[in-house]
Amino acid sequence: MRILHISTPTSWRGGEQQIAWLMEELRERNIEQVLFCPTNSVMSNYAQQEKFRTFVFSKTFAYSPITVWRLKKICTKNKIDLIHVHDSRALTIATLTATLFSNKIPIVISRRVDFPLKNKRFTLWKYNHQEVAKILCVSKKIKEIIRPTIQNKSILEVVYDGIDLNRFSSSPQGILREEYKISADKILIGNVAAIAPHKDYFTFINTAEILINSGLSAHFFIIGEDGGERSQIENLIKEKNLKEHISLTGFRKDISSILPELDIFLFTSKTEGLGTSVLDALISNVSVVSTNAGGIPEYLEHETNALLAPIGDIEKLAENILTLSNNTKLKTQLSIAGKETAMRFSKKHMADRTYSFYNEILLNNA
Repeated sequence: MRILHISTPTSWRGGEQQIAWLMEELRERNIEQVLFCPTNSVMSNYAQQEKFRTFVFSKTFAYSPITVWRLKKICTKNKIDLIHVHDSRALTIATLTATLFSNKIPIVISRRVDFPLKNKRFTLWKYNHQEVAKILCVSKKIKEIIRPTIQNKSILEVVYDGIDLNRFSSSPQGILREEYKISADKILIGNVAAIAPHKDYFTFINTAEILINSGLSAHFFIIGEDGGERSQIENLIKEKNLKEHISLTGFRKDISSILPELDIFLFTSKTEGLGTSVLDALISNVSVVSTNAGGIPEYLEHETNALLAPIGDIEKLAENILTLSNNTKLKTQLSIAGKETAMRFSKKHMADRTYSFYNEILLNNA
């Protein structure tokens, strides 16, 4: 079995981490793999470091005839059996190659975003292309959302993202408190996600304002790179006079060490495929307060392993945090149940399920 993965982002977020873990797990099964991604992308640097066979293209000319033809040559030379595309732009490259250069190789799509497909002729054409053999949705919610626009419903499957169950420290190390001079009497509340529109950090800030004004002794952390809204979030914090209460750490390489230090994980997304950072918090024994966006309710249940609130409901989010800060017993119960939940979402299980669909496709095409 020879798999070619296509990824087009140049940055590194949750989707790229999933590709990395999938490739690593498949390598353990002696599956031959090739990666096609933008030059100088974080993904290409990772793959070359890990000694995966890697071919790169200029993102500026991703859809050019040269790039599309090059993919055909790579597939032929490397005797590729399946193409796994990990984003919509990657699907464009794969379907153009299939159509323009008769690259008759089954395509597997990973779909990680919880919004409908655009009602445009080209978008609908590529997702319903004859070479598309499976669409692996990261949650049941995503499957439900795109189902109406997929002609062959049988190709829709659910493969939950996975996490590294052994990645996180077993106990807090005090890194954030020391680095940001936070006193021991303050509880730490934070989120780990890029500062991007769908993560809705405006709701995060507004919730923090309610809590600070209520007298809660807490410090808030926004942990993640700029996803396009950092300046707006910084301005909002300044306008609300919350600079001494909220810290923006930027991108961190030590997430596995600092995440267990949080007392409460506050997740305020308005759209979310699955939310692997929530799973990371759960496996780190951190209590979670979250919106019920996207696929999150598929593994989080209110008052069972987390506390949930409607999207954008800052009053309910704040109420949930106050509940946890005042009820140690409930907080402990939720964190124990949360860790048990997260144990079901290993990267190995994600790779096993993906591999099973690869085999199904090749068997049906034999």
